[in-house]
Amino acid sequence: MKNIPLYEVTHITNLRDIIKTRVREFPGNPVFLHKEVKGGPYVPVSTEQYDHDIDSLGTALFTRVKKGSRVAILAETRYEWYVSYLAATNGIGCVVPIDKELHPEEITNCLERAVTDVLIFSKTKLDAINEVYGKIPSIKYYICMDDIDDDRFLSFHKLLKEGEELMSSGNRDYLDTPIDPDEMTILLFTSGTTAKSKAVMLCQKNICKNLEAMFSMLYIYRDDVFFSVLPLHHTYECTCGFLGQVYRGSTVAICEGLRYITSNIKEAKPTCVLMVPVMLEMFYKAIMKKVNEDPKKAKKLQTGIKLSRFLLKLGIDKRKKFFKDIHDVFGGRMRLIILGGAPVNPEMLQFFQDIGFICVQGYGLTECAPILALNRDVDFKNHAAGLPLPGCDVKILNPDEDGIGEFIAKGDNVFLGYYNDPEATAQALDKDGYYHTGDLGYIDKDGFCIITGRKKNVIIAKNGKNVFPEEIEYQLSLSPYVAESVVSGVDDEAKNDIIIVATIFPDMEQVEAKLGKGASDDKIEALLKEVAASVNDQLPNYKKIKKVVLRKTEFEKNTSKKIKRY
Repeated sequence: MKNIPLYEVTHITNLRDIIKTRVREFPGNPVFLHKEVKGGPYVPVSTEQYDHDIDSLGTALFTRVKKGSRVAILAETRYEWYVSYLAATNGIGCVVPIDKELHPEEITNCLERAVTDVLIFSKTKLDAINEVYGKIPSIKYYICMDDIDDDRFLSFHKLLKEGEELMSSGNRDYLDTPIDPDEMTILLFTSGTTAKSKAVMLCQKNICKNLEAMFSMLYIYRDDVFFSVLPLHHTYECTCGFLGQVYRGSTVAICEGLRYITSNIKEAKPTCVLMVPVMLEMFYKAIMKKVNEDPKKAKKLQTGIKLSRFLLKLGIDKRKKFFKDIHDVFGGRMRLIILGGAPVNPEMLQFFQDIGFICVQGYGLTECAPILALNRDVDFKNHAAGLPLPGCDVKILNPDEDGIGEFIAKGDNVFLGYYNDPEATAQALDKDGYYHTGDLGYIDKDGFCIITGRKKNVIIAKNGKNVFPEEIEYQLSLSPYVAESVVSGVDDEAKNDIIIVATIFPDMEQVEAKLGKGASDDKIEALLKEVAASVNDQLPNYKKIKKVVLRKTEFEKNTSKKIKRY
């Protein structure tokens, strides 16, 4: 195992610390770049302004609600979201981020279960608010981030002015209220969302320990600009792409939406970005499509990669020069791409590393605030989820003969439990305080966590062997003809065995390039069977795909863009 020292980080005990330390240590750096007008220029927000707005909103709210109140946020990523979050956690009580993609009845369900006192929302969610309004007795105040003429709602910006005046006249009730780092301060709904969905309770110590550990593994510079494109209600983006940047003194550039990624990235010229694998794959496919249109370009790229690899061995890095056109797609300054949320194709990671990006993946769960393992910028394996975070005890429960078992973890980043659900909490947290992740895999000789699949997805063959559908789905995904796939086990009574079935949604652009437009279903299915056959060549008999099913539409997904298997 390599013994590479961790980076030094600032110790923090609560979320108030992250903004107050920033104001004290590096006040000059803008904390956000946002657009005041859609399509307009990026406007910086200073650290002092952000700190002042947090305290102003918190002070105004503190005259209306008691300490310990729950503040829900329902909005797209915008400056007011960031202000609302820390105003809630830094003295009011508990923040409840709500997925803006949920249906009104699901939003109502979350707000009811959280016993919400205050709902802060954007006018883009006004239709949903109109359906929710009056249905939840606990909500005392509805606050609109935008100025609209409606007596039902308080004005976000008027509250800022009110709080500012109160502080000017000497009101320090909010500023001086103590914060208990072990108390529930964040309540997160994990899925999309039924009465049975889990509400994860996190405390400020969970988040602070995660921030300290994460940034001791990956170096973030004060002048780094993070491009925020993932939804903020997810703890991955919230902790790693928002709170982490406030903590480290860097800047967050807010993307206007998925349609604007390409234009915004060129305007903001970010240096770092958090992505899910499907986003990186989108960039990869666009790059390769352009390159492969011209055989000369394709050859030049391959030659450039070989030459740059050779030069790197001599300590010479020419990648930004060799692959300038690709770097320009990412704004010209991108250095670090962090991936999470799903497994990443190692070959794709290698490609982006070869052309000059630090490109690493991590592994996290909402219950772990969220990062549990992370590949370092100086120590990584592309097929691994990462090294366990410092201060987090990660081990394998009941490993089989191949060393594969369930990942369990214990540490200050592990959650408090599920809100009002002692039964689910007891199943997830054992008597020794270990969280049972439900993910299967092993820890290699160098200490890296390798994930093989989800416990609930495992197919158990009649011979007792475990088949991990994710492993086969990954192999299928390497084919250009496969857009999405789900592998399942079907009971074959005639053979008295479980047969492996691959349901595949094809990449029709690639399929048509191969078979021509208007290809029949029979021809497409035959092509996909060829793909399955080539995957089978690499698998033992009990894992081989026995049946291929052609799917005409994308698989249904949750709001995290993960396929719903059941």
